[in-house]
Amino acid sequence: MSGVLFEDIFDVKDVDPDGKHFDRVSRLFCESESFKMDLILDVNTHVYPVALRDKFRLLLATTLQEDGTPDDGSLTATLEGTRADTFEYVMYGRIYRIEGEDMTDSNAILSAYMSYGGLLMRLKGAANNLHGMEMGQTVYLLMKKLAF
Repeated sequence: MSGVLFEDIFDVKDVDPDGKHFDRVSRLFCESESFKMDLILDVNTHVYPVALRDKFRLLLATTLQEDGTPDDGSLTATLEGTRADTFEYVMYGRIYRIEGEDMTDSNAILSAYMSYGGLLMRLKGAANNLHGMEMGQTVYLLMKKLAF
């Protein structure tokens, strides 16, 4: 799929292990099924409740357009006919840091940090799973819970 940076199924392993700091936000600690990536993600649980042991599909994309057509990040009058149609929770943010071992080694472990209006995310794992991510790049996060 054009414009897709990363996609996998995640299991919620822990929620707010350091205590709840905000009434409407929880910090999720998750592990992906296919690529064994570690994810730490802040979610507005007032809008989108997530619980321990939930499973969800996560997609990171540079555009909401299915055909990969770039967008300028501005809100359109309608989101119909976009990737957002098949997801329940969507955020728009920016990659603000990428760190890790030797970034040229595909076996290296990297972490990509993103901010979605103050809700933070860290995706950590093999560098080959994070290819295409660049500092300052804008990213859509799309989530949908899965029944299991």
